[in-house]
Amino acid sequence: MAEPAHSSADEDGREPDAESTPDSASGGKGKKKKKAPLWREVLVLLGTALVLTVLIQTFLARVYVIPSASMEKTLHGCTSPCFGDRVLVDKLVYDFSDIEPGDVVVFRGPPAWTANDFQSARSDNPVVRVFQSGLSLIGLAPPDERDFVKRVIAVGGQTVECCDEQHRVKVDGKPLDEPYVYWQPGTGPESQDPFEPVKVPEGHLWVMGDNRTNSCDSRCQGSGGVNGAVPESEVIGKARAIVLPPARWSGIGDHNPQVVAMGAPAWQSGIPAGVGLAAAWPVLFLGRRLRGRLTRASHTGSVR
Repeated sequence: MAEPAHSSADEDGREPDAESTPDSASGGKGKKKKKAPLWREVLVLLGTALVLTVLIQTFLARVYVIPSASMEKTLHGCTSPCFGDRVLVDKLVYDFSDIEPGDVVVFRGPPAWTANDFQSARSDNPVVRVFQSGLSLIGLAPPDERDFVKRVIAVGGQTVECCDEQHRVKVDGKPLDEPYVYWQPGTGPESQDPFEPVKVPEGHLWVMGDNRTNSCDSRCQGSGGVNGAVPESEVIGKARAIVLPPARWSGIGDHNPQVVAMGAPAWQSGIPAGVGLAAAWPVLFLGRRLRGRLTRASHTGSVR
């Protein structure tokens, strides 16, 4: 007997879905995926950006505001009518290299620096406190710590003092070369307060501001002396560049004040000429030998 013909409707009486029916023109592919709604894509994009921002600022780099004039004129800390600098701090560099004299570093104030003047920027309200902590991770709220930016003058094991006859700071008995120092109008090298030799403890740093007569740094924090030294463990990172305002976009110099360029003795200045003269003889000798071989080869090849 002939098989009964089936209608175009499913056995349950429903018509087949046009979208689920294989399309012979498309090679039998199934139903196409629906595109995600725009609002969902925006949320994913914002969430990804937020996570990346937190990771970058936690482990790689972060922007800090310069709130004071202690690093003038390397870094501007002025307020209205001018705009305080925003600096990009590299938080990864000291995982692979040592802190060097001349580096401009951002660090958490050690207890000797903050015992008497630090007040938490966080609210007493636990909900607001959590909100503030979250904003601080992405740089939209200040961290719950007292941070400073100064220049490294000496490292652990070195002895620093002020000053020599020309009012220059000395490290291990040698005067420093400090072209970055700024003297406010009416002040000069002779205006800075002298201090007795201080041997910087191992694992610590002696830091000072570039605005030498308007900076409370290792000389006065913690009553000065050894208490003014900053543990290397408190260093957050190295200030790399000024990112705002746009008019001051630039890198931040890290001139090592302990390296002073000195003229070489007269006999040493003649070393390059001597090396050049000594190297000229073998070059000429080899050149003549090579020229002779080429000449003989050309003559031999022309004989018939």
